[in-house]
Amino acid sequence: MLLALGAGLYFILPFEPNIKFIGLAFIVSIILLLFNKQNLILRAIMLFIFGFSYAIFYTHFIVGTPVLKYDVRDKNITATVIDIDESDNKTRLVLQVNASDLNLAKNANVRVTISDDTNRPEIGDIISGRAFLFAPAKIEAPETFDYARWAYFNNLTANGFMTDYQILSHDDAFNVNGFRNKIHNAANSFLTDGLVLGYKNAVPIPDSNIWTTAGVGHIWSISGFHMTLIGGWLFAIFYFILRACGFLTRRIPARYTATICAWLILFLYVCISGFGVATWRAFLMTTVLFLALLLGRNAVSMRNISIAFLILFFVNPHFVTQVGFQLSFAAIFGLIWFFDGQTFENKSRLEKIKNGFYAAIMTSVIATIFTLPFIATHFNSVPLYSLVGNLILLPIFSFAIMPMVLIGTLCSGFGFHMLLDYAMVVYNFALGIAQKIADWPASNIIIPHIPTSAFVIFVLGLMFLILVKPLMKAKLWIYRRANYLLFGVCIIIGVIIIATRQTPVFYATSDHELVGMVYDGKLEFNKARASNHYFAFNTFRQLNNEPPSDKNVRRKCPDGICIYKSENFTVAYIQKFVPLHKNIVKLCRDDDIDFIVSYFDISGPKCNHKILRNGFVIYKSGKIEYTPTSRWWDNPHE
Repeated sequence: MLLALGAGLYFILPFEPNIKFIGLAFIVSIILLLFNKQNLILRAIMLFIFGFSYAIFYTHFIVGTPVLKYDVRDKNITATVIDIDESDNKTRLVLQVNASDLNLAKNANVRVTISDDTNRPEIGDIISGRAFLFAPAKIEAPETFDYARWAYFNNLTANGFMTDYQILSHDDAFNVNGFRNKIHNAANSFLTDGLVLGYKNAVPIPDSNIWTTAGVGHIWSISGFHMTLIGGWLFAIFYFILRACGFLTRRIPARYTATICAWLILFLYVCISGFGVATWRAFLMTTVLFLALLLGRNAVSMRNISIAFLILFFVNPHFVTQVGFQLSFAAIFGLIWFFDGQTFENKSRLEKIKNGFYAAIMTSVIATIFTLPFIATHFNSVPLYSLVGNLILLPIFSFAIMPMVLIGTLCSGFGFHMLLDYAMVVYNFALGIAQKIADWPASNIIIPHIPTSAFVIFVLGLMFLILVKPLMKAKLWIYRRANYLLFGVCIIIGVIIIATRQTPVFYATSDHELVGMVYDGKLEFNKARASNHYFAFNTFRQLNNEPPSDKNVRRKCPDGICIYKSENFTVAYIQKFVPLHKNIVKLCRDDDIDFIVSYFDISGPKCNHKILRNGFVIYKSGKIEYTPTSRWWDNPHE
C-alpha cells in the first residue's frame, strides 16, 4: 500500500521532480530497506520513497512511448495493423507506424477510425492511406483524468482517422493474429468479439449503457471475472476427468494435473483475447493463485494477493492509477478480509447449500461496498442497483451465456452456429432484465467531483478497516472496534471535503480552443464541438455536477469576444485574430477587465498581469488553478 501511495503521488504531481535528487533517494531507500529491518517507521518511510522513486525511474527509462511533436494532417503513411477495436457503428484500428513517417525516434502505435467497412483490414495487414493524427489530449482540468498520461503508459502515441486507405499485403502467416481473424470471421457475433476476442466496444452502445446502469458493465472487459470463471470451470472439468483415471491419480494428485491443464488453456484464452492490459493483469493474479495451489498453500490469502500486487506494481507502477487495477484489488482485499477465518467444512448438505447462498450474496455485497469509492471517483456516478444487477445477472452470464459463447465459438469454426444463436437468445433475455433494473427510479446517481484528497482518505479508510487488528480482549470499546472507528472517521472527513469543495465557474483548455462559462449554474461553451477536446466537454460538466449526456450548450461570442462577469472578476475571451488585433489595447487599459484569455499566444509588457496562459479553471472567489502540462508524458523527448 505504501509503494502504491508513493507511486500515485508522483503521477498526480503538478510538476516533474528533479531526477537527480530522486535517483539518490531511490538508491538510499533500497539500501535502508535491505539492511535496516528493525525500525518499522523508517521502513515505512523508505517504502513510500521507493514507490515514488521507482515510478519516476519506470516513466523516464523503461516506458519509452514516443510523444508526437506536431499534429499530422493529411499525410500519407504506411503502417501495420496490430489490433482492431470492433464496434457496431465504426471500426478503430491500432497501427504501428514507421518512425520516419511521423518524424519520431522510434516506431509509434496510433489508433485511427476508419469508415469504410467494406474493405476492412485484418490484424497483421500492411495498409497505406491518408492519416489525420493528433496527440492525446492533455489533462483538461486539475485533478481529472489525464488521457495523455494514460496513452503514454499504454504505448499509444496518437489518435485520429484514416481515409482513402488501401491494403498493401495480407498477413497469411499462421500466428495468433491470423487465428483471431479466423475466429472473428467464422463466429460473426459480437458476443464472441466481446467475451472471447476482447474487443472493447463490440457491444452496441445502447446495450452497453443498459449494462453499465444495471451495474454489470465490467463483464464486457475481459478481466478478473472471466479469469476466475473460466479457470474455475476448467479446473473442475479436468479434476473430475483425472479423478476417473486411477492410473494417474495414484502417482500424481489430480489437483496438480488439473491446475496445470487449466492454466495452459487459460493462457491460450488470454492470447486469443488480445492480451489486453486488464486481461493479462488478471491472468497474472490467477497464475499466482494456481501456483499457491500447486505448492499446497492457501490460494486466496492476503499474502498471495499481496505478492500478485507487488508483481504487477514492478511490471508497471502506473497500474495503481488505473480503475481496473483499483477495482480488482479493492474487491479482492475486501473479500479476503470479510471471509477470513470462516470455514464451510464439516457441515451438513443443507448447511452447505445455505452457506453457498450466503457466500454468493455477501461476495456481491462486500465487492460493491469496497469498490464504491473507486467507481464514484472515476465515473462520477454510481449505479444504485448494482448489487441487484450482479446477484441476478452474473449467474446468467456464468452458467449460461459464457459457456455457450465459448463452446459455440469453437463450434463456429466447423460451421455450427446453433449455440451462438442460443447464447444470443439468453443474452436478449438478460438484457431485458437489465433494462428493467435500469428503468427503476434513480438507477444511476450522479456524484459530485471527488477531489484527490478525499479519494486518498477514502482509500486510507479501507486500509484501516482491513489492516488494523482490533484488540478483542480489551475492556474499552474503542480498542475492540478501532478498525471500524478509523474507517468511519475517514469516510466522514472525505464527505466533508467533497461537500465543502469549490466549483469552478470558468474553464479553459491548455490551447484555449475551448472555454466553458457557468451561467445560472449551467455550463455553456464557446463552441458546440471540438474534435481535439472530445473529453473536455464531459470533464467540465462533471466538475459542474452535470450529467455527461447533457447537450453541449453554445454561447456565441459577439464580434469574436466573450465577456464573462461574476461577482468577483471579469474575463474577456478572444477567439479570433481580427477582434484580438482591434481590441487588445482597449481591453488591457480597461480596469473592469481582470483577466484576458486569447486563442492566440499574446504578450504585452504592461498587460501580462491580466493575460492567462495554459489550461486553468477560475473559482467563484477569483482563485485561479492551473492545469499541469509540464509532465514527462506531455512533452516530446528523445
